[in-house]
Amino acid sequence: MIFRLKTSKRTQAIFQELENRTNYKPYTLVKHAIAWSLKENTSVADFESDAEGLDLNRQTITGDNEAYFKVLIEQVEGRYLTEDEFFPKYVKAHIDRGSELLLDMYNHAGSIDKYILQVLGVGDTV
Repeated sequence: MIFRLKTSKRTQAIFQELENRTNYKPYTLVKHAIAWSLKENTSVADFESDAEGLDLNRQTITGDNEAYFKVLIEQVEGRYLTEDEFFPKYVKAHIDRGSELLLDMYNHAGSIDKYILQVLGVGDTV
């Protein structure tokens, strides 16, 4: 069983930028990235990226909710994933794709407060 993965160099840069702007650490940003990627509801089977970025621990990424992450990713993929497929391949792909989406969402919101409202589905009511 593999317990670590390395993000892309681009994901590392995005997480560093967002950490500087929000004070959110990579262990929080990674979960947002996965969520935004899953929300796309499209496969990452053919997604490719380098492995020259952040070194992340499996526990840091999924915590006590690994079964939920796996089920959600399998649902998007439309099939059962072996342990080796799920981690690191699919988790990494969702992190790397999701980091771009996360940065776009944050930039669109313009501030951490507006981003949180957007996540909650409140939108621009403030």
